[in-house]
Amino acid sequence: MATVKNPTTLTTDILVVGGGLNGLPLAIAVASAGLDVVVLERQDPKALVANTFDGRVSAIAHASRNLFKGIGVWDTIPDKEPMLDIRITDGPSKFFLHYDHRQLGDEPFGHMVENRHMRIGLLKRVSELENLSLMAPASYETIERNADGVTATLEDGTIIKAQLLVAADGRSSPIREAAGIGKVGWSYHQSGIVCTVAHERPHNGVAQERFLNPGPFAILPMSNNRSSLVWTEGTETAAKIMKLNDEDFLSEMSRRFGDYLGQLEIVGPRWSYPLHLHQADDYIGERLALIGDAAHGMHPIAGQGLNLGLRDVAALAEIIIDAARLGLDPGTHNNLQKYQRWRRFDSLMLLAITDGLNKLFMIDLPPVRLARDLGLAAVNKMPRLKGFFMEHARGSVGDLPRLLDGKPL
Repeated sequence: MATVKNPTTLTTDILVVGGGLNGLPLAIAVASAGLDVVVLERQDPKALVANTFDGRVSAIAHASRNLFKGIGVWDTIPDKEPMLDIRITDGPSKFFLHYDHRQLGDEPFGHMVENRHMRIGLLKRVSELENLSLMAPASYETIERNADGVTATLEDGTIIKAQLLVAADGRSSPIREAAGIGKVGWSYHQSGIVCTVAHERPHNGVAQERFLNPGPFAILPMSNNRSSLVWTEGTETAAKIMKLNDEDFLSEMSRRFGDYLGQLEIVGPRWSYPLHLHQADDYIGERLALIGDAAHGMHPIAGQGLNLGLRDVAALAEIIIDAARLGLDPGTHNNLQKYQRWRRFDSLMLLAITDGLNKLFMIDLPPVRLARDLGLAAVNKMPRLKGFFMEHARGSVGDLPRLLDGKPL
């Protein structure tokens, strides 16, 4: 990792704002191919990899694991728990849909990984790349873009010149707002409650997705006899639940969780966040590309939020690198249009599917419940259709970038 000590002007190929779980993989992928990259991150990396477990865990689909392998990060991430099976149920119904990874081969559907562990692996890889500079903590005062390039002025006076600016700065994305790129979306009037549960019995790598009213209740396998819980409730109910003491919170959670894993215990903090959907009107601007939450945000119903961002990463990295290998400027409008065409429709389709599923399973009418249950049971008995859904859960459906397909850049 190159060290930058307040130079007057720094010239690079790509400037990435946001050193999170989308920004760093993009920077590593591009730098691994020989381009110069600078990443600006407001937070101190040491705080992001602190030893204290903060409860934040992500589902990494099989295709996303291919990306982490391809950029030299996967093997340095500790405590990766495979998701071998997925079981989907509708409330108390006895009908279900069960995905068994063995029906597709030997590989799991994905892995559950603590976010801080992903950051450990990413930062280790950053330190190995001399042409990748992580400036953190660091913030910019101004960023100007024109046909000739990008100029960023940092708070310490450093000036960075680049061919392309990548916004990986989150859902509220100041860069997207400053570029005048609008977004469409809405609130679900729901909140996601997230915590980690230690349990008496092993989960055997089975992820559970239970559709309850008013939202899904996901139990996702972690290492060391733990599971990550993503519990959706209406906004007001969630606020009341979050105010409960530990004993009452455990009681409410256990009522929904059940006793199939034996005695339960909450470990680490619990936290909640409001659930929204949003889609940027454009994923690109002049010398600008949006990735991850800066471009889109979805309901956590399928656990695909980070994976959707990593699809952006893999596509944009491929487009940048292919242009550079031909001696072309990766930040031109024509080149960025390839990224927009590739990613925007794919993202829109997944957002529409998760939005529709959430609304469908919130309908608490007997005829609708019966139709849902019969649908789950029917798909469970239809090998080809079920196989397609299982491949979708692995992130292996669609026009995949090379990194997601397990191929080198």
